Amino acid sequence: QVQLVESGGGLVQAGGSLRLSCVASESIFRGESVGWFRQTPGIAHKVVAIISSDETTWYEDSVKGRFTVSRDDAKNTVDLQMDRLTSEDTGTYYCKPITVRFRSYWGQGTHVTVSS
Repeated sequence: QVQLVESGGGLVQAGGSLRLSCVASESIFRGESVGWFRQTPGIAHKVVAIISSDETTWYEDSVKGRFTVSRDDAKNTVDLQMDRLTSEDTGTYYCKPITVRFRSYWGQGTHVTVSS
């Protein structure tokens, strides 16, 4: 069974930075778009960044200019660099390929807390 493991979360002060990493146990990113999602209590997972197989990126408006998504298919990893963090960025972050196969899949996520 494929596993996706997110890491890099933690507690950071507003204005600080974190780098999240997502590692897959198999080569499932190659050829697929991969998304980073944020979940906060009572709110469904919200996509904040997407990177396509040709490394085209998309960002949700609130993170545009502050977050950078990157991928390394050889290492089965997709990273999310988060700069100038605000309290609005607090939540649990997940990554997964944006495919039908992973439609209902969510890993354990990595939690980010931004203190103001």
